[in-house]
Amino acid sequence: MTQPLNTEPQWYLYLLECQRGTYTGITNNLAKRYQAHCTGKGARYTRANPPVALLGAEPFNDRAAASRAEYQLKQQTASQKRRWAKQWPIQLEAD
Repeated sequence: MTQPLNTEPQWYLYLLECQRGTYTGITNNLAKRYQAHCTGKGARYTRANPPVALLGAEPFNDRAAASRAEYQLKQQTASQKRRWAKQWPIQLEAD
């Protein structure tokens, strides 16, 4: 028996605007991960520099693709990252 092909994106590459810079990461649950960053339970960088806004998020079908894109985005300057985010705007629903 074959498994149904999942066409929905399961991973996201995202960019946060933080108090002192930007933060780039990947997740398979964008709302939950953003909430973790906002409540001080996310990455060390976002605990020290809380997020101000979620600038953008690009969907991917698998973790490997999201990780490759994350590496490439992290090589960019902050202004280049912000330009990338404008191509992938995101708005999360409030809980």
